[in-house]
Amino acid sequence: MKILVSADMEGATGVTWPADVLPGAPEWQRCRTFFTSDVNAAVLGFFDGGADEVLINEAHWTMRNLLLEELDDRAEMLTGRHKSLSMVEGVQHGDVDAVAFIGYHTGAGAEGVLAHTYLANSITGVWVNGERASEGMLNAHVVAEYGVPVILVTGDDLTCVDAKGYAPDARTVAVKDYVSRYAAVCRPPARTAADIRAAAKDAMALAGRRKPVAGGPFTVELEFDAEHLAQAATVVPGVAPSGERRVAYTTDTMYEGIRCFKAVTTIVSAAVEEQYG
Repeated sequence: MKILVSADMEGATGVTWPADVLPGAPEWQRCRTFFTSDVNAAVLGFFDGGADEVLINEAHWTMRNLLLEELDDRAEMLTGRHKSLSMVEGVQHGDVDAVAFIGYHTGAGAEGVLAHTYLANSITGVWVNGERASEGMLNAHVVAEYGVPVILVTGDDLTCVDAKGYAPDARTVAVKDYVSRYAAVCRPPARTAADIRAAAKDAMALAGRRKPVAGGPFTVELEFDAEHLAQAATVVPGVAPSGERRVAYTTDTMYEGIRCFKAVTTIVSAAVEEQYG
């Protein structure tokens, strides 16, 4: 059994503040240890449960945040940017039996610690076929097309609630409880590591390839905090205005959908001005 771990940082143990996840900040350096602890706990649990291989896909910001030297030496890590499927890169090769979302968070416009969808501030909402979507939901649609189940999700308590909407059978671990976008009641890393390891071991009972799910077509709508960003997004072929500060596009598969999403967010990022957004 091969498990793919998609590792984001906002939902990691102890993380509550933008500086905790911004590469180069002193707080980020400290929180890298917490992030690595969460991921390593999942790796240990998967091997406890009978996994043969674990591949970690680093999925936060620069995708160079985890401390490789602290990981279980049976695992491997994919690190760095510009990957075809971004946060779930590796699932497309046909050898992955299950996926875990470690350190995930809720989506833009929702309650949750450091809630956002891809862009920290510029995107104020994302919907897939009319349903508000988080990164977890988007990525779950992608992996389902390859017949790969999501078996474990960790993050704050609201992320665990969100996960029940896109992976109802998955094991979930809340490492902190939401108070505000920048505050949470946090459990110590020794405790969260034990909880994640136990959940990962238990989640191995859910691993195993399934029949691929053709869930499309998918209409993806994005809302931005400024009109010029919506205008900028329409540079991407197939993306059209759908309302005030909104654009939408439709694809037959979420493989195409997530790649278009990446293109839109790349263009929009370049259109953001430092002071006015």
